[in-house]
Amino acid sequence: MERFVPWVHIAAAVFSIITLGVTAYVVSPWYGGHPTPNFILFSSLWSLLVLAYVALTPRFIPRLFHGTVSLALLVITTIFWFSGAIAYSVQSAWPYCGANTYCGSVQAGIAFSWILFVLFTFLAVVEGLRWRRGSTRTGPAVV
Repeated sequence: MERFVPWVHIAAAVFSIITLGVTAYVVSPWYGGHPTPNFILFSSLWSLLVLAYVALTPRFIPRLFHGTVSLALLVITTIFWFSGAIAYSVQSAWPYCGANTYCGSVQAGIAFSWILFVLFTFLAVVEGLRWRRGSTRTGPAVV
């Protein structure tokens, strides 16, 4: 499972950037008035910061990396994506949008939120299994 971790890091970064763009489009007409898209926007930025720590720090600055901190950040990020995806799905109950680009952007944001939840759940599980084995990695997560 660990051999897929770098690819999941890349996929999570790409989907976080896509979600950031889609959600910024959704937030812009409201000027940040509604809390759910704002939280998804925050989660996208948070995810990019967590991915920078989890994926890049072991490779380039191994002295600053700690496995327990990595596990805690991934679990927190997974909780953020789960709560955000649930709230976004409940708040936006449009089954069919037609040609409405705003509605389509909301639905895309919901879909990408759930994808990111799955990706970060995978990363948290792999890091949790590694932590449980007692292996404190100081290098990249490639086996």
